[in-house]
Amino acid sequence: MQSTSGHPKKRALAKSIGECSPVAALTARARALDALDRKLRQPLPDALRRQCCLADVQAGRLVFLASSSVWAAKLRFYQTAIMAEARVVSGLKIDKFAVKVARLPPVPPEQTRRKPLSKTAAEHLKTAARSLADPELQAVYLRLAALAEESSSMERR
Repeated sequence: MQSTSGHPKKRALAKSIGECSPVAALTARARALDALDRKLRQPLPDALRRQCCLADVQAGRLVFLASSSVWAAKLRFYQTAIMAEARVVSGLKIDKFAVKVARLPPVPPEQTRRKPLSKTAAEHLKTAARSLADPELQAVYLRLAALAEESSSMERR
């Protein structure tokens, strides 16, 4: 049935997916597990830290993933210390420890810092710009040269 005013009823704006309570709860749990994972793996030797990760904490049981049985065995040497730290950090009663061999989730690549443009390179770009007849190309070279000046001024701060 249509409204008598001739205007369709306005619908309430839909929530974003992150605002839906099940998704929000899942996101919060994932963030909490990630933070706990970083804290529990931090004291481990670097090589071992890269080969394992916390998968779950449920019903007093810590579950870790290791990339191979060798790394799983090495991780088990640290289980007492990991469980003690987990109790302190999470406040939960942790009394079981499990390690499963599985593929680890991919680690996002770290942002690589670009090397700043040297003053010499900037001077070469300016010289090249002056020799160009095309004004657009000349402007591009000068903008590139300005990047060296910006990066050197940021380093001084």
